[in-house]
Amino acid sequence: MIPELIQPYTDKVEALNIKPSARRLIVSIAKQTVYLLDGNRTPVSYRVSTSKKPPSNIDGSGGTPLGLHRIREKIGNGAVLGEVFKGRVSIGRRYQDLDPADRIPNLITTRILWLEGLEPDFNKGENCDSYSRFIYIHGTNHEDKIGHPASGGCVQLSNMEMLALYESVEAGDHVLIVE
Repeated sequence: MIPELIQPYTDKVEALNIKPSARRLIVSIAKQTVYLLDGNRTPVSYRVSTSKKPPSNIDGSGGTPLGLHRIREKIGNGAVLGEVFKGRVSIGRRYQDLDPADRIPNLITTRILWLEGLEPDFNKGENCDSYSRFIYIHGTNHEDKIGHPASGGCVQLSNMEMLALYESVEAGDHVLIVE
């Protein structure tokens, strides 16, 4: 399992002439799983939910973008578990405390890792820019859908696992999203 995770990352950073990051996340859309690889430590994996629509890097597609990214910003230090963010700003309430109608859509909860594409004209640049598409790894109010495609393009985790992942990575760490 580990070589099949590492080789696509190694191939990508070599092709782009980018220095590998010590820690990296690899998101497998097929397996609905994110793997945290940190040096020689045993990989950690978390179940995720990627987009309901097919993977796509095109702006407005609603698909989870493929390719090499980096964590550009970490947002949510000090937020409580389940705290809701709109426009990357806490609304000061947990999703459990919202009216039932306000809990129907996928909400951005607990923590946010905002991704920036590193591949020009693929996931960075006009009409395909992951950062300007607001592609995040974040917690969700629909934890029952984790493990199945259900998002609007982001990578969603359960709130407890999002908190653990957030504490394990830094801005600048790479994220490779594969089919």
